[in-house]
Amino acid sequence: MNEMIYYDLKETSGLPHSLAIQISRELGRRIVAGIYKSKELIEEENSLAKRYKVSRSVIRDAVKILVGKGMLELRRGIGTRVRARSEWMLLDDDVLAWHQSAPVRSEFLKQLIEIRLVIEPKAARWAAERGSLESISVIKEAIEKMEEKKRSLEDFVMADALFHRAVFRAAQNDILTNMEGIIFSALLDSIRLTNKDPRENENSIVFHREVAESIFQKNPGRAEFTMEKLLGDAKDRLLIRLPKDQQERI
Repeated sequence: MNEMIYYDLKETSGLPHSLAIQISRELGRRIVAGIYKSKELIEEENSLAKRYKVSRSVIRDAVKILVGKGMLELRRGIGTRVRARSEWMLLDDDVLAWHQSAPVRSEFLKQLIEIRLVIEPKAARWAAERGSLESISVIKEAIEKMEEKKRSLEDFVMADALFHRAVFRAAQNDILTNMEGIIFSALLDSIRLTNKDPRENENSIVFHREVAESIFQKNPGRAEFTMEKLLGDAKDRLLIRLPKDQQERI
């Protein structure tokens, strides 16, 4: 579910996909999930072509896509090997999306949360300083959608993510907007663990409304502070739901 939400948020889910892209996504998911492990060889071209019922040229094109994302490397006379995670293009939209179909990795989640804590409070500050009437109205619509969908887990996740996207875009910083994928991935990964009970959505709305009202009132300092509070609450709820041996990694 969350992988499709990610693509929806990035506004790319409706694009037609070639067979090579479809196969690359399936292989990419398997790599991210650890089914294909670092430094191991994946199946030979013929085997993959038979499994997915496509031509060898489609498999070659799919592999090239993943080579471009730093996930695979071609070894002449040996085969196609999975590269170390540190060599992947981790900020690539597909790679971030594929994490939504894989088990949550506490170390990766920690890194994403650290980035959110640095970026999002400033985004809220800038939204309060620079947000246009139009962009602020989108934030208002997102809050109303969260209220409306608070009893639906899937719909609330989408509304929550749309709120954060609206704040990012109201900040009017093109580089920040291009970093949306990091926020979406961290948010969706966190929500997979924290938003299992619709009754808890009411508390989440309170924190989001504080941020929104600070932006509406053009109060940059309070907008930054309330976003820090929101993220702190999210981190605390996340810790409660992680196994004890993983909590210290967050």
